[in-house]
Amino acid sequence: MMHKLYDLADVIRSKNSGPYEITFDVIFKEEAMFKKVAEAKIFNAKSFAALYHIKEDEVLGVVNFPPAKAIKITIVRPMPSGNLGETDVYGAQQHGPLLNYQFEMN
Repeated sequence: MMHKLYDLADVIRSKNSGPYEITFDVIFKEEAMFKKVAEAKIFNAKSFAALYHIKEDEVLGVVNFPPAKAIKITIVRPMPSGNLGETDVYGAQQHGPLLNYQFEMN
């Protein structure tokens, strides 16, 4: 069955995790769905690297945080925050690809 992340999550956001990293937060509406997605490892270095067109080793971590029904993914920023030519100093506009993210899961 195909699932659209937008329909399952209350919050999908990105933010700086320091000047050299961006963290994405996905906070699920329901604990049961959070558990299913976490156990199925829908978010992993390979899937996130493919979604963001980066190398797998640029995905620094995927952390499940059950108390918040959240999954946090941290990647290397393509350009340091505030660097000349950088267009999103806060990293707050990088979650766009996640809004249409679809995945198959039973």
